[in-house]
Amino acid sequence: MTPNTTAATTIDQYITTFPTEVQALLTAMRQTIQAAAPTATEKISYGMPTFYLNGNLVHFAAYKHHIGFYPAPSGVVIFADEIAPFKHSKGTLQFPLDKPLPLDLVDRIVRYRVGEQSK
Repeated sequence: MTPNTTAATTIDQYITTFPTEVQALLTAMRQTIQAAAPTATEKISYGMPTFYLNGNLVHFAAYKHHIGFYPAPSGVVIFADEIAPFKHSKGTLQFPLDKPLPLDLVDRIVRYRVGEQSK
């Protein structure tokens, strides 16, 4: 499931390229990020939904088996204990499509990144 998302120029367009159940997950991610970073602006960057606040704040994207969340390396390191159950690497978290999204964790990571980007 990797639709042609490169043509998307808005997050709305990006989300509509996926099946309904994935759209719901992407919409939940977007709403959580919007609530945690209300002054951030939305754009598509690197072909992914991106929130921008004095630079790229976070990205997210859908893949065949997971939702990718990209809060920069600092957003991963500071929450190392909490992200342990998820596949992750430097600056990247993977949330399986068949499990509930950890939206409370996403919220806290985004708020942390807002603090970093606001300095």
